[in-house]
Amino acid sequence: MDEPRWLDEQEDRAWRGYRRMRRLLDLELARELMQDAGLSEPDYDVLSDLSETPEQRLRLSELADRMLWSRSRLSHHISRMQQRGLVTREECATDGRGSVVVLTPAGRKAVEAAAPGHVAAVRRHLIDRLTPAEVAALGTLSQRVIDHLTGRPTGRPEAAEG
Repeated sequence: MDEPRWLDEQEDRAWRGYRRMRRLLDLELARELMQDAGLSEPDYDVLSDLSETPEQRLRLSELADRMLWSRSRLSHHISRMQQRGLVTREECATDGRGSVVVLTPAGRKAVEAAAPGHVAAVRRHLIDRLTPAEVAALGTLSQRVIDHLTGRPTGRPEAAEG
């Protein structure tokens, strides 16, 4: 078995800082979203994903893939959102076993009311803390890691390799 490549001091600082930042940022954004709009992060994710589709509907399986959730977990969450009138569920016309999640007018109203405060919180707690160059770098490195984790080819420049 090969000896592990331990993180050096700079790498360890970056890794631990990223993890702590991510936890704190997620916690604060979730707290503000609930306080200001009465929505959980998963509620907001479902509503915003649906609102961004042309017909404001997605197959449950596609929505689960987008959220990185199991279909079962999302199905339970969708049931709770249905009880609140935010979404409905329909049978899939092309596959009797599948279902489609549909944004309701109340769900559209909820996401439209929540979005300005949520984007203001993202800006206040992350974007406005960075320079334009740092925002660009964050976008580039985030996409590189996403491409790696999703198996997409990446256009990583040679100069960035170390």
